[in-house]
Amino acid sequence: MEENVFHQRIDLSGLSRAAFDVRSEIAKVIIGQHKMVDLLLIGLLCDGHVLIEGVPGVAKTLTAKLMAKIIDVDFARLQFTPDLMPSDVIGTSVFNPKEGDFRFKQGPIFSNIVLIDEINRAPAKTQAALFEVMEERQVTVDGVTHPMQLPFIVLATQNPIEQEGTYRLHEAQLDRFLFKIDVKYPSLQEEINILHTQQSKSQGELLDNVQKVISAIDIKHYRNIIQSIIVEPKLIEFIAAIVNETRNNPSLYLGASPRASLAILRSAKANAAIKGRDFVTPDDIVEMAPHILRHRIILTPEKEMEGITTDDLIDNILKSIQVPR
Repeated sequence: MEENVFHQRIDLSGLSRAAFDVRSEIAKVIIGQHKMVDLLLIGLLCDGHVLIEGVPGVAKTLTAKLMAKIIDVDFARLQFTPDLMPSDVIGTSVFNPKEGDFRFKQGPIFSNIVLIDEINRAPAKTQAALFEVMEERQVTVDGVTHPMQLPFIVLATQNPIEQEGTYRLHEAQLDRFLFKIDVKYPSLQEEINILHTQQSKSQGELLDNVQKVISAIDIKHYRNIIQSIIVEPKLIEFIAAIVNETRNNPSLYLGASPRASLAILRSAKANAAIKGRDFVTPDDIVEMAPHILRHRIILTPEKEMEGITTDDLIDNILKSIQVPR
């Protein structure tokens, strides 16, 4: 009797190989932090911006720089400070005496991958300068629209502990980030491995060994493939039920928007693809949901006083909704 053999409907060999290459190159420098690396890769494949939060020294900035180094596109880094002006980010019109007119001088935001270090150190007016470019991939100055060259992704870091000299990000800006990655300390064994690695080679020597493994054309091709990943109707209903519960939960002051539903759908597809599957499972949705929802919901003051976290509440919501099988 002939055995039933499952045939892949979408060719994911190139994408799976690229994901393996990305992980391998980053592993030359970064020990551990596998979840952060995968989420950064998924963010790139989903055309989504990523906010990375963690205490100093857990390789937030280094991992973001590495992600830019292994992709053959332009890279820019911005260090946000309290005195940074919007024009320092998006650019400004400069008078040209020869022509007698104004010319737009592009700011550092005009790049493919933009690392914004300590994004919460800039005031509201500077943060607001990112609204249009993060959502619409364009900048409008003096009534003239300047489109960004694709791919365009913002990787931003912030420190959750230090509050002096920082400004809370607007809800509207937080909603523009696909993920908020909560970076933890490495395990004991990972830290031992870090010490062994850095003892034999400097960080600069390790970075010199990192190679570019993906081009802009590859990214566009992989994004098209991810659009074709199969999602059953019952899983779409599962996503909608999760997000809808955030709007009706009595422990929440603010629930998630339809943008969150779309983000879960896209990231679940990408998560399935990098794992070599051409279909989404409930586990893909459950795995992606916390990183998409944690910065989009706001607890009631009572729940905050009780010490409940957004991750705790998201976990309760996911457990309360029947998982389709």
